Amino acid sequence: MREESGVRSEQNRRSAADTRHPSPLASLAKAGTVLAFDFGAKRIGVAVGESRLRIAHPVATIPAPDRRTRFAAIEQLIAEWRPDLLVVGLPAHMDGNEHEMSRRCRNFARSLEGRFRIPVHLVDERLSSRAAQSALAEAGAAHRRRKAALDPVAAQLILQSFFDEAA
Repeated sequence: MREESGVRSEQNRRSAADTRHPSPLASLAKAGTVLAFDFGAKRIGVAVGESRLRIAHPVATIPAPDRRTRFAAIEQLIAEWRPDLLVVGLPAHMDGNEHEMSRRCRNFARSLEGRFRIPVHLVDERLSSRAAQSALAEAGAAHRRRKAALDPVAAQLILQSFFDEAA
């Protein structure tokens, strides 16, 4: 009985610690399956993760020649993964100021939310593509393979940073 009481008090202590300073993203991170997008004018990288596990995985690269093609491919991914939340990387200059691509990413995020009726969260993605290139190079991926995997790995890093921040 004494051991059981000790276990309960440890659980109570953990619960109290978890609720003292919750991340503002904590409620979003409880959503379940999350799809993340690294939006680009030519391609969109996609990653998926489960918020309970907090692990992101690269999924696909969507060629983005036009809006119709782009959203048809996204619709297929949403039908397959049935996400509860979407995350979109938001680029900015190193000083935090936004630029033209930031505006385009915000428009893309609004289009996703309006079209699919799934909440969308924007995540700072500064240097995600550079970090993805470094990760692929460190893994020993050949140049051709790195180029093909770059966008989904960048989306994976964006999603992983969302999970890490929400934790």
